[in-house]
Amino acid sequence: MKYPETTKTDVVENYHGTEVADPYRWLEDDMSEETAAWVKAQNEVSFGYLQQIPFRDKIRDRLQELWDYERMGTPSKEGKYYFYSYNNGLQNQYVIYKTLDPKEKGEVFLDPNLLSDDGTVALSVFSVSNDARYAGYGIARAGSDWNEFFVIDVESGKQLDDHLKWIKFSGLSWYKDGFFYSRYDKPDGSELSDVNENKKLFYHKVGTSQEDDELFYQDPTNPMWSFEGTVTSDEKHLVISVFESTSGNGVYYMDLSDNKRNIRKFVEDFNNDYIFIGNEGEKLYFLTNFNAPMYRVIEIDVHNPGKENWKDLIPENPEQVLTSCNQAGGKLICHYEKDAQSKVEIFSSEGEFLAHLELPGIGSVSEISSKKESDEVFYGFTSFSVPTEIYTYDPENNASSLLFRPEVGINPEDYVTNQVFYESKDGTKVPMFIVHKKGLNPDGKRPTLLYGYGGFNITYTPSFSVANLIWLENNGIYALANIRGGGEYGEKWHKAGIIFNKQNVFDDFISAAEYLIQNNYTSSRRLAIFGGSNGGLLVGAVTNQRPDLFAVALPAVGVMDMLRFHKFTIGKYWVTDYGSSEDPDQFAYIYKYSPLHNIRSGVEYPAVLVTTGDHDDRVVPAHSFKYIATLQEKYQGTNPVLIRIETKAGHGAGKPVSKIIDE
Repeated sequence: MKYPETTKTDVVENYHGTEVADPYRWLEDDMSEETAAWVKAQNEVSFGYLQQIPFRDKIRDRLQELWDYERMGTPSKEGKYYFYSYNNGLQNQYVIYKTLDPKEKGEVFLDPNLLSDDGTVALSVFSVSNDARYAGYGIARAGSDWNEFFVIDVESGKQLDDHLKWIKFSGLSWYKDGFFYSRYDKPDGSELSDVNENKKLFYHKVGTSQEDDELFYQDPTNPMWSFEGTVTSDEKHLVISVFESTSGNGVYYMDLSDNKRNIRKFVEDFNNDYIFIGNEGEKLYFLTNFNAPMYRVIEIDVHNPGKENWKDLIPENPEQVLTSCNQAGGKLICHYEKDAQSKVEIFSSEGEFLAHLELPGIGSVSEISSKKESDEVFYGFTSFSVPTEIYTYDPENNASSLLFRPEVGINPEDYVTNQVFYESKDGTKVPMFIVHKKGLNPDGKRPTLLYGYGGFNITYTPSFSVANLIWLENNGIYALANIRGGGEYGEKWHKAGIIFNKQNVFDDFISAAEYLIQNNYTSSRRLAIFGGSNGGLLVGAVTNQRPDLFAVALPAVGVMDMLRFHKFTIGKYWVTDYGSSEDPDQFAYIYKYSPLHNIRSGVEYPAVLVTTGDHDDRVVPAHSFKYIATLQEKYQGTNPVLIRIETKAGHGAGKPVSKIIDE
């Protein structure tokens, strides 16, 4: 391979007495002509190589064939209407439909495909007012995390003049004839890489200009804190969640009938998670891991909010993680995960166990949709071989009925999913799903794709993927390792994979690969590894630590420079998981595994294909740029080490189907 020449500079930074060279720092400037030219040159090499693959067109044709099936999202009842998302097959973006009967298709209410010629404008938020008069929605352009909000009149379908900008990581919560939302000030420099600070909570009244929005809360003394406002369905209470990272949050409160707008601080630390569920009168319900690493539901009386007065509504279950809780007609619908598989249990509003919801099989409940005032419940169910099916659930009779089943060009019965528990380096038992065709006898020669994430308390459960399906139908094996750092076994599992425990994550993943080889599923010559974002960091780290173990490494939108991740956009929020190079002890630890800083000369690396997007403003593409430039410089072997940079694409959310198939 002849790679583009990447200019090296003499940038050196001193970290607590350790000098670290950063010769490709100039690639952090996403606005420069030099970076643009480098991206163009790298893509020319990568696409030139990929276009030589003789069966590539066959893959594309089969992907388009498999992707061309009807898909439906979980409906939501709003006033007299039901709203749901729908894709007829190869539409780039899902379309929002409005209907009087969820069994009928209804009419198009909002079609994001009409907002751009190439499908790169995606719907990010959709919320209907409590009186079902207005619908607010957010869009993201070219994969960016930046959102713009708009408002539609529900009855007429007319788009109103409201247009709100500079919004990032915010819902919209309706109150009277407007909504609460949170936003940043317009960036002074690069919109895609500047640090985001000083988030503010605003109230917007429909029909007015954003300049007239009312500032409800800010804290200039803590510029990295962010705020999210949620109004109860009776519009009496405002709950403000306060964040300084991806883990833990504070809870502030306002009585919306109080003209003085006094903010009361129920929880001021960030030691635990408090996820607001809803209310019954003056009592607020929260899902929390406070004194409950597997989570529980607590009740806080707004008149006596001290921790000593909190009531345990649904106690912690030490056998399974409580991941969400929905109100529905006087009942609580609780979604649990046990060994990374979904379980659903029904409780009364007083916390009395009533029933188990029988699911169609081993898999994942993808979304539960319900309202406090209604006993109508909808949920989605999916598995590795079953695309998302939509069910209605009757809590009174504990009965489900099928509402929608996609028709895909495969027979789900042709595939089998097994769950195994393997030992990691320190003896910890780690679950892993292994999926393949029925009757496929392990002979040590099967191409195998191993996926992992391992961070931020996120659980990966069985889900359907067309991209995986084409792999499976060609006799490949797909494996998903539920490694530490995720939320598979609650907060203890999460904390076992963060900061000074991060090596556990890499050890778990390496042990998963060794299990697949030792149990004759595959060999190191036929094993590919894949992960995105924090999973891209995972792939980069284990590739450096065990390059002999893998044939192919696919790090997507990865956090590769562990010394500087906190200097871009929202990177500082990740410090609670990773630590920071600004702390001497944490620097010493993360420097040892940082993918960018541990690439060695004279090592036989696997074939590497890095993927990123030029509009990724969550994990800025400079991570991937610097990583591949260093790998191309130091690796002298014959395996290709390439980068594929998608244009008008971001971290992954809202990516159009056409670009997903291309990728």
